[in-house]
Amino acid sequence: MKKILIVEDDRRIAQNINRGLVAEGFEVEVAYDGITGKQLALGKSFDLVLLDLNLPGMKGLEVCQQVRQYKPLLPIIMLTAYGEIEDKIEGLGKGADDYIIKPFDFRELYARIVAALRRSDMMTNATEKNHILRIADLELDTQRKLVTRNGKSIDLTAREFALLEYMLRNRGHVISKMDLAEHVWHLNFDPGTNVVEVYINYLRRKIDKDFGSKLIHTRPGLGYVLKEE
Repeated sequence: MKKILIVEDDRRIAQNINRGLVAEGFEVEVAYDGITGKQLALGKSFDLVLLDLNLPGMKGLEVCQQVRQYKPLLPIIMLTAYGEIEDKIEGLGKGADDYIIKPFDFRELYARIVAALRRSDMMTNATEKNHILRIADLELDTQRKLVTRNGKSIDLTAREFALLEYMLRNRGHVISKMDLAEHVWHLNFDPGTNVVEVYINYLRRKIDKDFGSKLIHTRPGLGYVLKEE
């Protein structure tokens, strides 16, 4: 299920969009000011952001610019009452992918969302073919051997890197200790060893401990899964 963040201070408009998107099968979260919107966009994982231009706390253009620094592939559609060409150019220049003028028909908004998500999926697939693996704000470059989360560089040992890469390639799926031992250590699994647990804890301290959302989850009796909360 695709997840969309709405950042809109007009509660009537926000709730109307919310109801329409939920009816279309999306998961939706709403923020009513720019600061909260920026925090949610950076701290959680969304497939698309609908961002009002004129927001209290922090203007939409500033939110867009800051989010774009850390999440370059996250689709952002601007919602605004301004229709001047200069406003559109400025919004697109700050990193918005599309621009829709209020008032708008929900059917048009929905069509633009679907198109933006389609482009995003194509870009994500192309990026992964270019050696980038990603979940939420975590990125692993298999070619340059670099790992970042929320733009912060993370130093991993060779074994930690191999473990994270394998989990990223199987993100969303529960991976058993036996599977990890065989594919990361190339060993027959010994139930008496705790090497897998030790390295999972190493990874957790480096990629989860200092960040708001946790990505590595334990499934008791089954193994581990790398997924967004």
